[in-house]
Amino acid sequence: QVQLVESGGGLVQAGGSLRLSCAASGLTFSRYGMGWFRQAPGKEHEFVARISWNGGSTIYAYSAKGRFTISRDNAKNTVYLQMNSLKPEDTAVYFCAAQVVGGSEYKYWGQGTQVTVSS
Repeated sequence: QVQLVESGGGLVQAGGSLRLSCAASGLTFSRYGMGWFRQAPGKEHEFVARISWNGGSTIYAYSAKGRFTISRDNAKNTVYLQMNSLKPEDTAVYFCAAQVVGGSEYKYWGQGTQVTVSS
């Protein structure tokens, strides 16, 4: 079955960096756009970034632009989120998700990884 497994979360001080990874299995990875989302306590699910199937196109939420970078390695079935200049308001559970090329719905989701940014 399809699995998306996030890793790389943790506790970091404000201004620090983290690199999240999402390893996919059970699907043809290159047929999916990949996204990162996050959910902070008491808040709604929030889009962070998306990358196209071949990495040629990326989209960022305003809050992530200029600080976060999404990338992928189709040979490793992995998508990454490099997060720099982290702020306490970036504290959330971060999820990766897979979107069928040409579709709009994110079909598969990971379980999430916690990112905590201390001030």
